[in-house]
Amino acid sequence: MGEVQLGRMQFRIVQVLWDRGRASAREVTDALNESGEEPVAHSTVQTLLRQLEAKGAVGHEAEGRTFVFFAKLKEDRVKKTATRDLLERVFGGSVGGLVAHLLKTEAVSRAELDELRRMIDERRGGGDETTAGKAKKGKG
Repeated sequence: MGEVQLGRMQFRIVQVLWDRGRASAREVTDALNESGEEPVAHSTVQTLLRQLEAKGAVGHEAEGRTFVFFAKLKEDRVKKTATRDLLERVFGGSVGGLVAHLLKTEAVSRAELDELRRMIDERRGGGDETTAGKAKKGKG
């Protein structure tokens, strides 16, 4: 399946389905309205679920007279696509620019900073995949 672009509310709906596995439109509506974010009408959720199904992002099965929906997209893939889009559109592809912006503008806990340092150290130790890949191609 190609990359599917999700709007903010569509993403929230898919998140509910990832969290619950399966849910009716009413259960999705209730979960969204319990989240503390902006309230959403049941008819809006039904419309968005139809749109998501047309995009191939969700599927449904009939259980009696109720449609039960499930996510067809993998969470990691959606996050990767959204992050790549943000990185390219807003930061011109600069990972350092994105990370620097987040560190300057967002609250980051000591534990998160320690985890970031661990990941950076691990990446340095393993070598940069992009650079390593280019070096191998150049030697051939």
